[in-house]
Amino acid sequence: MKTVFHSAGSRGFADHDWLKSNHSFSFSGYYNPDRIGFGALRVLNDDKVKGGRGFGEHPHDNMEIISIPLKGGLVHMDSLGNSAIIRPGEVQAMSAGTGIYHTEYNQDENLDVEFLQIWLYPDKRNVTPRYDQYVIPFGDKNVLHQVLSSSEDDSGVWIHQQAWFHMGEFDKDMSLTYKMKNPSDGLYIFVIAGSVITADCTLQARDGLGIWEIGEVPLTVTMGSKVLLMEVPMKY
Repeated sequence: MKTVFHSAGSRGFADHDWLKSNHSFSFSGYYNPDRIGFGALRVLNDDKVKGGRGFGEHPHDNMEIISIPLKGGLVHMDSLGNSAIIRPGEVQAMSAGTGIYHTEYNQDENLDVEFLQIWLYPDKRNVTPRYDQYVIPFGDKNVLHQVLSSSEDDSGVWIHQQAWFHMGEFDKDMSLTYKMKNPSDGLYIFVIAGSVITADCTLQARDGLGIWEIGEVPLTVTMGSKVLLMEVPMKY
C-alpha cells in the first residue's frame, strides 16, 4: 500500500475577488512539481463564486470535466446548446473531446456558489463533445452512491475514462469498505465535510488522501461526514 496526503491548508489558493479557489493539484498560477495530479486525476478545484459573477465563455478540449455543486446553483451553458442549473445533490460531466466552449456563473446575486471542479485525462482523444447530468439519491444516508463511471449503462454520469466516483453522507461511528474495481487503480479520497480515518490517517474537511496498491480501503467516520471517493487509473 502506498499513500500521499494533501491537507486542506497545503493546497494552492487563488483570490480573484469574484472567485476564490483552492487547488489540490497544480493549476493556473499555482505550480507544485510534486502535485501535478494523481494518476488520471489532473485537477481538483474547490471554488467559491460571488453572487452574480462567473466564468465567461472559454474553451476546453480532450479533457473530462466534472462539476459537483456544494452550495447554491451554478448556471451552465455550452456550444452544444445545453443550458442548465446544477445544484447540490447533482453531478455534471462534460467530455470536451474535439473542442467545446462553455460558461459557468452564479445566477443568485446574494448567495455564493460553492462547487468542486474536477478534470480527468480521457482514455480516448478527439471524441465528439457531450454533456451529462445526474441527480444523486442522497435520501439514503450511510450509503456510498456511485455518481460516475465509464459506462452509460451504469449509475451516474459517464465519461471517457475507466474511472468510478462515489459519494455519501455518513453518521458518526459508521464504518465502510470501498473495494477497488481494478487492483492497478488508485483511490483519491476527498472529505467534503466532517472527519474520516483511513490508512492510519485522520482526514478533516477538505483534506485529500491518495492510496494505491491496495485491494480494498476501509474508512471509519468519526463525525457526521460527506465524502467523495475517486477511483482512477494510475497509468493512462
